Amino acid sequence: MTPDIPDTLRFMPKAQEHQSMPHILVLNGPNLNLLGTREPHIYGKTTLEDIGTMLKTWGKGNGYSIEMRQSNHEGKLIDWLHESRESADGVILNPGGLTHSSVSLADAVAAIGLPVIEVHLSNVYAREPFRAHSYISPVALGVISGFGATGYLLAAQALAPRLLSQEEG
Repeated sequence: MTPDIPDTLRFMPKAQEHQSMPHILVLNGPNLNLLGTREPHIYGKTTLEDIGTMLKTWGKGNGYSIEMRQSNHEGKLIDWLHESRESADGVILNPGGLTHSSVSLADAVAAIGLPVIEVHLSNVYAREPFRAHSYISPVALGVISGFGATGYLLAAQALAPRLLSQEEG
């Protein structure tokens, strides 16, 4: 028999349970650790560390905690998504090449019950035809593609009102 949970706690956003401000987890998939040097004509010269600094600065100025992670391993990304159910209020996900191939990653996004925004540095629709298909998009809150590093900031700004409405609800 489980104890009754008071209604005042039942719908409390995770950010209020674990910390004083909403927490956004930013996950980056395979090869994104090479940003800044990998095909800069496509992905730009901004590094993943630069993107993290930009997001954390935005978060600090707007009352959000930002956590950046990157892995070249699909299972690790899935594990982090599962963990986010207890530690985050929303997720920004750049799945890299897994966008076009991972049903398992899409299933994890669908299973966590958090708002997730899919981000791509390049305009995937202006590239090779296979990049136009995403397994993640149907289970994401939205998609931002083609704005380079600024896309991450746009994703955070798009996610923010959703997190605020969770706090108010």
